[in-house]
Amino acid sequence: MLTFYSQLLENAVNEISKLPGIGKRTALRLALHLSKANEENVEALLSAIAKMKNEIRYCRICHNLSDHEVCDICNNPKRDPAIICVVQDIRDVIAIENTQQYKGVYHVLGGVISPMEGIGIAQLKLQELFDRVEQGDIKEVILALPATVEGDTTNFYIYKNIAGKVPQVTTIARGVGIGEELEYTDEVTLGRSLLARTDFEKVYSKR
Repeated sequence: MLTFYSQLLENAVNEISKLPGIGKRTALRLALHLSKANEENVEALLSAIAKMKNEIRYCRICHNLSDHEVCDICNNPKRDPAIICVVQDIRDVIAIENTQQYKGVYHVLGGVISPMEGIGIAQLKLQELFDRVEQGDIKEVILALPATVEGDTTNFYIYKNIAGKVPQVTTIARGVGIGEELEYTDEVTLGRSLLARTDFEKVYSKR
């Protein structure tokens, strides 16, 4: 157990340690670093965090994080809006973008169907996806959700609702390990999985 000799330091450590993946000792190192840092650097950090919290928004089309009403990916004329890659959250968009293998657009669900965690259909951006399929000239939907029970359940639900409404529904090749989250998958494996994506119905009809 850490012993503090400053209430101000302890308060800072307690708040920093609330961030995911940061324990008390790491929080202490960060707090001590900030206490010795140049005041301008600390102010710049605090300002950047406050500005992000207050001004960042979600793209009205794909629900990715964005500085504007429509994100840079959806606004990019070099991207193919007829190919939609469905992902769990923003971290998966970042992971796929880092492969530099994908030239379509995205749809961020905000999670996967998980009754155990209280996440149902209503909590996800599923209807918004179905509306895009209904309204747009979509030629392919790529299901790039986690290879978990919850991910597969969500895949099936989506497929059931869009089958016959879009020419091709694919899922990324299972080079991504079962039970593995996309954000922890190395870029080479993830890139190859995207390039070698397969027809959803053919994959799951064999199970």
